[in-house]
Amino acid sequence: MGKREQQQLRKQQKQQAAQRKQQTRQIMQKVGLFIVAPVFLIIVVVTLLSQAPTYSPVEIADNDHVRGDPSTPVTITVYADFQCPACANENQLMSRAWNRISDKAHYVFRHYPITNTHPNAWTASLYAEAASRQDRFWEMHDFMFLNQALWAPLSNPEGEFEAYAMEIGMDVEQLRQDVESETVIQKVRSDQRGGTQSGVRSTPTIFVNGNLTSINTATRLIEIVEAEAAS
Repeated sequence: MGKREQQQLRKQQKQQAAQRKQQTRQIMQKVGLFIVAPVFLIIVVVTLLSQAPTYSPVEIADNDHVRGDPSTPVTITVYADFQCPACANENQLMSRAWNRISDKAHYVFRHYPITNTHPNAWTASLYAEAASRQDRFWEMHDFMFLNQALWAPLSNPEGEFEAYAMEIGMDVEQLRQDVESETVIQKVRSDQRGGTQSGVRSTPTIFVNGNLTSINTATRLIEIVEAEAAS
């Protein structure tokens, strides 16, 4: 075979290799279009469907935590972080005002742990939510805020939370299982997502009949509730 013929042969081989590469690329694009894309779409749909629904501040879900009579005319919805000092203060404010407003209002608590500043907030929400599986949410809620200064600085607050559970007569083994349950985790996440959708950016965030409200004193809370009830 002459030199010219060898050059032509190499040229043909390169052209054939380039054609095969192009064909392979086209096949892979078709695979991505008809196989990978639908699989990705399925994953996205399954993820969305697996998320618990969210609710606005004026809605009350079946799994919401409500203190008081839901038939009263005023809905107070609070998005709170158990490790947030301002939330502990809000809880004290609510407690001081409650006797004056409980015949007109009901109080809805929703989780909004801000973990970048409060590293134990997520765990606290899970334990409080798990306590609700034994009908002890409000007892755990009150213990956590009352003892916030004790557990907030701990690297592992679980033992402290379990001590509270024992004090209020809970089954601690069941509590440990419920803390890891998907139902409990999804409730906390849905509260967070719903709060963010409603404009929550910090804690505590308080809505009165769906209106974002700033409340600094028990007296102010009483005034707002009475005005809403009369309207």
